[in-house]
Amino acid sequence: MRLRNFIICSGCILVAALLFWAASSRLDYINSARKEMNLITDEPLENAPPSLAFATVAMGAFRGLVVDILWIRADQLKDQGQFFDAKQLAEWITVLQPRLASVWDFHAWNMAYNISVAMPATQPQDRWRWVRNGYELLRDKGIPKNQRSIVLYRSLAWIFQHKIGAVSDDVHRYYKLQLANEMQPLLGDASYEYFQALAQAPRELEQALAKPEVAKFIADLKSADDSFVDEKTLIDNYLSLQQRPANFSKDAFSVVDRYRGTEGLVAFDIFAKAYHLRNIWKLEPKTMAELNNSYAPIDPQDPNKHLALDWRSAEVHAIYWATKGLEMASKKNFSIDKLNTDRIVFHSLQNLYSRGKMIIYPPPPLQDIENISAERAAMAEQDRVFLFPDLRMFAPYKAAMTVMMDKYSTGDNRDRRAIASLNITYRNMLKNALLMFYQAGHKAHAQKIFAELKERFPDRAEFKNSTMIEFARKRLREELAGIGIHDAREIIIMMLNEAYLRYALHDDDESFGREKMAQEVYRKYQKSFNDEAVDRVTLPSFGIMRYIGLMAFLNDPIYPNYLKKNLLGRINLERPELYEKLRTQHEKIMEESAKQKQ
Repeated sequence: MRLRNFIICSGCILVAALLFWAASSRLDYINSARKEMNLITDEPLENAPPSLAFATVAMGAFRGLVVDILWIRADQLKDQGQFFDAKQLAEWITVLQPRLASVWDFHAWNMAYNISVAMPATQPQDRWRWVRNGYELLRDKGIPKNQRSIVLYRSLAWIFQHKIGAVSDDVHRYYKLQLANEMQPLLGDASYEYFQALAQAPRELEQALAKPEVAKFIADLKSADDSFVDEKTLIDNYLSLQQRPANFSKDAFSVVDRYRGTEGLVAFDIFAKAYHLRNIWKLEPKTMAELNNSYAPIDPQDPNKHLALDWRSAEVHAIYWATKGLEMASKKNFSIDKLNTDRIVFHSLQNLYSRGKMIIYPPPPLQDIENISAERAAMAEQDRVFLFPDLRMFAPYKAAMTVMMDKYSTGDNRDRRAIASLNITYRNMLKNALLMFYQAGHKAHAQKIFAELKERFPDRAEFKNSTMIEFARKRLREELAGIGIHDAREIIIMMLNEAYLRYALHDDDESFGREKMAQEVYRKYQKSFNDEAVDRVTLPSFGIMRYIGLMAFLNDPIYPNYLKKNLLGRINLERPELYEKLRTQHEKIMEESAKQKQ
């Protein structure tokens, strides 16, 4: 009996040993596969205290306990305002647990929002560095290690939409300017056809050089300048040559000049820019072209011509990453993260509609800003960005909203609360659009929107018991309800200031729309206070207000002189009656000023 038990036990031990040996023989293959699939999580900690580095190695599988302790401490440091210390702990956690999406989210938010605003507003370049660090962390490290985490895509899109695209930060214009400057050299003529060409560009240098005309151009470039001999830096140096030719030999630029317009240079130029978009910005040109198809407007002058989105805009980047997140997320069942990511797409389109046109001015000459405060002079660079509405974006904006409402009204994504919320959002969207089209002078379009409001929401008295014009004026009055003298003066002057700016930029529809809105505000305010016994809260005549608005524009040193000359020339030529009124008003004010001095 004992012998039998001994034989059985020995056999079991032998089988176990064989199984352990068989399993260990597969270990190298498993580790190799894990490395290929980017599943290795034992990267060494850099700059960590010896005790922490030892704990993470010695505790092995219990490193999660270390992560919990670090996570609690990082959250405490953030609450105490010690953002740089929290950043260091978050970096260690991302190394220890790279599959923990929430720590990547925390780390990026801390840099883009907390550390950035710890820098003074007079040093916008320092703030921008931390904002860029935040979105690059998610884009280049967090998402590649968590490709199915919709939370990280949503957070990346949010940084672009809110931190860069919105106005919550004192130096938001500087962020917009830096993003635009970095993207502009990669966008060519920014046409719909250009993005189609980017999408079809080769992915690797070897594929691009397979074309004889491209190979010949590169061979001549290499012979002209040794900077282009190393193929590892060839693409970066080529793009630098376009922007900073002084850093390279004149012979290299002569080669580019000689090949300008040829098939070889055009093909390589498109390849280099597509390569940079793919590998540095992590933007796939094919997806960019698809988003142009989905959301870019149609040319109002040619219904058969498709336009492209402005990829200098932070909102367009937000749409890209939110769309990528929705593609990677599970298609089944409703989730609040999916809804919020969808909302980023929708709100980004809304922002492109309300402020999607971008104008960037040349920097003002130093002598033009020497008489203003140091703070104002420091902000002059970022104030060169001016955003204003793009009414062409209303159609794709509305279409995207309709698609989102259908998505959450049927199938696995159906959610009663989401439907109610989206219905309110859709109604507010139409109400705001009606007012904007009305103010811009597009009454027919405003009437069409009003008809849809009445049809879709027949029981609401605000639509049922009024005409379009009555509704638009009532809505404007509601928005201006309770306005005081200081607010009224600021709103009217700024509206007129903007009207003159847009007129100088030949954006006539928006210019007249702003002037009309200023008149509406003026009439509403004056009517509200026409019974006052004293004039301490009343405004001067609208003619004087219009003159002040013009002076506000002409005396602002940030706007370049050519725009001011262009404005006065257009008013004199195209609106001589207004020019004469402004000239007369100027003489009267100067005369009154002289009397006061005497």
